[in-house]
Amino acid sequence: MRAATFEARNPLPATEDPLWQHQLELLLESTGEGIFGIDLEGHCTFINRAGARMLGWAADEVLGRNMHELTHHSHADGSTYPAQDCPIFNAFRQGLPCRIDAEVFWRRDQQPFPVEYSSYPLLDGQQVRGAVVTFVDITERRRAAEALQQANAELARANDELETRVAARTHELSVALGQLRELAAYSEKVREDERTRIAREVHDELGSLLVALKMDVNWMDKRLGEQQQRAPDEAEAMRTRLRCKCQNMSRLIETAVDNVGRIITDLRPSILDHQGLWAALEWQAQEFAQSAELALDWDMQGTEGVVLPEAMAMAVFRIFQEMLSNVGRHARASALAVRIRIEAAVLTISVQDNGCGAAAQAFEAQTAYGVLGMRERARHFGGQLDISSQIGRGTLFCLRVPLRNT
Repeated sequence: MRAATFEARNPLPATEDPLWQHQLELLLESTGEGIFGIDLEGHCTFINRAGARMLGWAADEVLGRNMHELTHHSHADGSTYPAQDCPIFNAFRQGLPCRIDAEVFWRRDQQPFPVEYSSYPLLDGQQVRGAVVTFVDITERRRAAEALQQANAELARANDELETRVAARTHELSVALGQLRELAAYSEKVREDERTRIAREVHDELGSLLVALKMDVNWMDKRLGEQQQRAPDEAEAMRTRLRCKCQNMSRLIETAVDNVGRIITDLRPSILDHQGLWAALEWQAQEFAQSAELALDWDMQGTEGVVLPEAMAMAVFRIFQEMLSNVGRHARASALAVRIRIEAAVLTISVQDNGCGAAAQAFEAQTAYGVLGMRERARHFGGQLDISSQIGRGTLFCLRVPLRNT
């Protein structure tokens, strides 16, 4: 019965060997691929269970049906697929085998699914009897390919984004390196200008004082050598002149001492070493306000008992000096407010003037070396410097430095 049934579905040449037919039927049914045969009119002559299952039909429902009209009637977009263009039919019309993986078959529920199929002409000697078609559902393969393509696209986008970010970061680093080089050159120029100023002060002030003292000493030495040859009244007058000369020399020495102290203070205020950072900041603010004729509003809280490391204290002091220097050079202000706070292990110093203000880009310019220097000093200790300014409304410098590691 099994052999007879198979023979009814099978267009292969008839054979009297039932064992061969049984083995061929088992072979067709055991494979996971869909296999069906068609005659010269495109009608199904046989189909295995795997093929019928993929198409959504029972095997006996497919037999005798036109397979192109049943499952290959339309393209994936739903447009009509003419039978004369079907590669499956060309297998027996032109005797040409084919292998296609870019088309779809249609299930019973009229849902398409991508397939890879092969069609081979079925020959009886030299006569074409039809074709044998094998097909597999490649939905998962397509999904994997699309996922791979999407992953590759995402990887390409990620690579492009990474390259863009690397290029941007490289540019930023190049700009930062250029700024650091310019800042280093500017710092060297400032140091050289400071050396020149100190040398000029030593030469012009201390040098002239020392020359005057030397001339007075020589004069006194000469007059003392002549003292024994003078009459008593002349000797008394000379002693009076010598006392005046000594007093003048004493004044010159005091002036020299003051000048030396001022130069030393410019280099490193002694108050910073003797009384600490907080006293040095207040002294600097008072000195600046007095010399610039500014009204000073001073307020410092939370600093009692807090001692900063020497390097940090010096950096904070120099940043504060530069803040005041900016006010003196550019603000044209009449009042200055200084606020110093230590809260939650963070030191905050703000300097607010009521001057002319400036555009924000003025503080971001590559030639704003003073601002660059302050920010580099702050960044070295994990801090930051914020500047806000509006034309006609003054400028606010705000330094924040964490103190957790002090």
